[in-house]
Amino acid sequence: MNNIDLNKQLFSYLHSSPTPFHAVANIQKYLLSHNFSQLYESDKWHLKQGQSYFVLRDNGAVIAFTLGLHEPVTEGFRMLAAHTDSPALQIKPKPSISEGSFLNLGVEIYGGALLNSWFDRDLSLAGRVCCETGNGSLEIMLIDFKRTLLTIPSVAIHLDREANEKKTVHRQNHMPPILAQDCNNNFPDFNAFLSAQLQRQYPAAKIKEILSFDIFCYDTQPPTYTGLNNEMLSGSRLDNLLSCFVGMSTLAAAGNNYSNMLICTNHEENGSVSASGASGAFTDAVLERIAPDPVRRRITLHNSFLISMDNSHATHPNFKEKTDPAHLVLLNKGPVIKINANQRYATNSISSAVFKNLCKKIEVTPQEFVMRSDMTCGSTVGPMTAARLGLKTVDIGVPSLAMHSIREHTGAEDPLLLYRTIMIFLQTESSAWNLHNVT
Repeated sequence: MNNIDLNKQLFSYLHSSPTPFHAVANIQKYLLSHNFSQLYESDKWHLKQGQSYFVLRDNGAVIAFTLGLHEPVTEGFRMLAAHTDSPALQIKPKPSISEGSFLNLGVEIYGGALLNSWFDRDLSLAGRVCCETGNGSLEIMLIDFKRTLLTIPSVAIHLDREANEKKTVHRQNHMPPILAQDCNNNFPDFNAFLSAQLQRQYPAAKIKEILSFDIFCYDTQPPTYTGLNNEMLSGSRLDNLLSCFVGMSTLAAAGNNYSNMLICTNHEENGSVSASGASGAFTDAVLERIAPDPVRRRITLHNSFLISMDNSHATHPNFKEKTDPAHLVLLNKGPVIKINANQRYATNSISSAVFKNLCKKIEVTPQEFVMRSDMTCGSTVGPMTAARLGLKTVDIGVPSLAMHSIREHTGAEDPLLLYRTIMIFLQTESSAWNLHNVT
């Protein structure tokens, strides 16, 4: 895999995945095209060594795995974890707000969005809709308008002379985007508006009534290269769909020699406490199906290793004071090991050493990120997954600027550097992380 081809595929995945539901649907499509068989939690499973499988939950999470030709109980699983959600604006159930001649939509703030970045952007709508059909059944449909529908205009500097010094955003009053303008206030019902779009996407569907929806705003601008020599990437939802993309790509390409697993869960940006989140029992349920015997399952997990992939902060050239001076993180210089003394990241000295040793095999030098001691850091799915399963775990990610903005940035070489690192991990025997104490 070369850099140009990989980034082209990444751009396509990002642009076609405006919500977690679309991100998982695209993973599903990709895996089916690469000889993975879909499993269902409602069915009995008949698994065979050398075969690859995946299972979805709640449209927003997916676990994919290959049962290797080497016995999993002795070789363990090479496990990858990422999340499918990103900070966003989620449409309220009764969203219509009539203000003068404008129709705005009420929104909730999903996750820790950098709100100022959402102003003056070309926005569209996408998500999941639950409908009653003509025969009385309930159907789930993905929706994506794929065109600019909305904007959140900034207030002019003449009306807010302190906007550049004391800009504050009121979540309830300032964030509702404008959907339409009509001097006669003749606006369509929002559910009817959704229903018309669904009929365009699914002409054969007999939609009787829209009962509920999970709809998000998203930026319509596609991912692109930036920089004088195209040395950077800019796009929406790099955190953390870049990791999901690398995970599915490497899992499909790694072969069936060893047992490998990709865990992409939802709701990380707001705590992971859901049926499809990392704090839920999705991973446990799958592992119990793969290894029903609890003793064999425990031995398998002991021999396993988890790489939690979530973007890391790069050193901002205009805000270097926000970075620990001994731990500068640069774009295009390799994946970042994330370290925190209070276990906000799951990395410890053993898992860090294992990852560094893997990187040596492909002549990649990983970077290390530690938060300034006078600032608090975020977290990942790593610690909660490690705690639930008792796994050796390292937290890593590509270096990023403008994390949680509507558009984020990373190096043009960074996706390939992560891809190469993960590939060597998925093809390495478990002795690389089953270390022994010296007595």
